[in-house]
Amino acid sequence: MSAPELQLRFDASRFTPMTVQVNGLALAVRAYEGLPTVTRPVEPAYQVLNLYIPEAYFQGGAVGRYTAQTAPIFLPNAVGGYLPARPGTPAGRSGPPPGAASAPGGPPTGGPPGAGPGGNGPSTIAQALAHGYVVASPGVRGRTLRATDGTWTGKAPAALVDLKAAVRWLHFNAGRLPGGRADRIVSNGTSAGGALSALLGASGGSMARQAELQAAVQAELQALGAAPAPDPIFAVSAYCPITHLAHADEAYEWQFQGVHDYRRIDITMLDHAVQRREVPGTLSPAQQALSAELAAAFPAHVNGLGLKDEAGRPLTLAADGSGPLRDAVVAQVLASAQRALATGQSLAGRTWLTVEGGRVTGLDWEAYRRALGRLKVTPAFDDVALGSGENQLFGDARTDKRHFTAWALARSTVPGATAADAATVDRMDAVVQLLRSDAGSVPAPHWRIRHGTQDKDTALAVPVLLAAAARHRGLSVDLALSWDRPHSGDYDLPELFDWIDRTVAAAR
Repeated sequence: MSAPELQLRFDASRFTPMTVQVNGLALAVRAYEGLPTVTRPVEPAYQVLNLYIPEAYFQGGAVGRYTAQTAPIFLPNAVGGYLPARPGTPAGRSGPPPGAASAPGGPPTGGPPGAGPGGNGPSTIAQALAHGYVVASPGVRGRTLRATDGTWTGKAPAALVDLKAAVRWLHFNAGRLPGGRADRIVSNGTSAGGALSALLGASGGSMARQAELQAAVQAELQALGAAPAPDPIFAVSAYCPITHLAHADEAYEWQFQGVHDYRRIDITMLDHAVQRREVPGTLSPAQQALSAELAAAFPAHVNGLGLKDEAGRPLTLAADGSGPLRDAVVAQVLASAQRALATGQSLAGRTWLTVEGGRVTGLDWEAYRRALGRLKVTPAFDDVALGSGENQLFGDARTDKRHFTAWALARSTVPGATAADAATVDRMDAVVQLLRSDAGSVPAPHWRIRHGTQDKDTALAVPVLLAAAARHRGLSVDLALSWDRPHSGDYDLPELFDWIDRTVAAAR
């Protein structure tokens, strides 16, 4: 083993004893924090991993249904808005502030990823440990990081690179880990973190054969000194993923075209406290014209993907925006409403729903999307004034913000604006990576995607297309819209953990 590789070798004797409190129970845990995942980091505070293993696994015991030999490795990232995030802890993830903005129209409206359902109670990490999982929480560089020499260090695809480095570290140390199976890594994330979780699952690969799409990522991993190991994962959990960014504006305007009033959220920090301010407004005539352009472009894009629904029917759109893809979105909302009704929730006041004889039988799409309301101005993602978080994501070492679509570049209001190269944009798109594959890619075989019916941070078509792209690769997909949920994650941990348990048990 080379000297650099020795730096990444796991030492089980160097830990901190920890007691995690979950639902009145005290769980003894060994904490291995700040483990470097690369030998030549550019941001040492972020390119590290926190590893937590229940003490019972060192004593030949069990936690729930798992032992040291059978426990999956839960890999939660704390990324929001493509901002930098430090590794999480059982006390709570040290990621971006709650509601960190993901685009110029406004931030997520839910709690911080990993803070537990609704942002209260034990953290996701604590609950995962109490359930019997080994937890590996990676740090991730983000779009705002800058070195002392002025260069930007967290632009795309840095976040994906850091997650891959963490997965490679786990595979590299698989034989030395005293608990957890590296062949049962389950990634989890919300919003931009959900997109990164999906990217990780879409782009896993062997060391011998790497997809051309990932060539630059592999080069960066090598330059950073990542562990010489593969990076496939077992399963993806993605809450409200902000992905398919090159076409997210088209999808957003397809959903909200003609809805001109908006209520965006401005976020500021005051004495380290998050301050949210709702700012109502109306799209200008120029923005309304851009909305119409983008909405008109979406059907051609969708029709060119060649994706199908669960029954094998083509997911297409007519020129007016109607068609099977819209029907698939409506069907997901209807199914969500039916689940809510079956559990005793009231659907009163939802005039856009038809309920007959205890069954949800219809949805008025036009009324639903107007009742949902627009959160973001046009364009929502590739801002013509370079004002979005995604514009900053696609900067490079010398440029803070760049466009990432030819459409926005052609309409840019910023003199001298430039665009990210198409390959970089594709590397950050889970849909693209699932559809552009070769024999070297090893996508995660199991996918769970959740998106709220009240989530207006991205179009409902996005998770539907992501699920369809995963099915296109022959992967197992569990897609559902969560009733009345805004942009948030980790709100149904018992259901998530049950899905993981069933998926792991079926794969044994």
